[in-house]
Amino acid sequence: MKSISVGELRQNPSTMVADVESGEVYELTKHNQRIGFIVPQVPSAQIVPPRRAGGAHTSAIVRHELRSAATIDELLESEKGDW
Repeated sequence: MKSISVGELRQNPSTMVADVESGEVYELTKHNQRIGFIVPQVPSAQIVPPRRAGGAHTSAIVRHELRSAATIDELLESEKGDW
């Protein structure tokens, strides 16, 4: 990852823009402190995976019986502890 200061970016943005277009990521700094990143744009299809078609298929999940408590409320109460 390359780094560029706000001043350098103001003076000559074309080199950085060309690098970002080719896939390079830049760290943006101001007074030697990182303030952000400049990253290439990615199609939204790569960021958010597509939804699966069809139902949730929860009927295939095996049911488990509670062993340590008679009810969910008892189980949750025992897990709370002293806060």
